[in-house]
Amino acid sequence: MMFSRDLREAVAGGEITVSIRLWARPQVKAGGRYATCGVLIEVDTIEVLPFSAVTDDDVQASGEPDRETLRVRAAHAGPIDDATLVYRIEFHVV
Repeated sequence: MMFSRDLREAVAGGEITVSIRLWARPQVKAGGRYATCGVLIEVDTIEVLPFSAVTDDDVQASGEPDRETLRVRAAHAGPIDDATLVYRIEFHVV
C-alpha cells in the first residue's frame, strides 16, 4: 500500500493503523504483508462500508485531524459522499 509523503513516518512508527481507500476492487487482503514506508505492514482486516460508517476512532487511527480531511485524502480516485462505499483497512507494523 502506498501512503502520502506526510503520513509515511507515522505509518512506519506504528502511529497510523487504519487506512480508508476508494478502490474499485480490493488491493490488499487480510493476513497479507506489504512493504511500505520502509517497513513491513500486515493487514488485520479489510471491510467495505459507506463513508458515513467511518468512526471518529477510524479518523484518528488514520492520522487525519477530522472526517473532511480524510474524505479529501481518500477522494483522489473520485468524489466521496456519505453513501460512497470505501475500504477500511486495519493494519500493524510487523
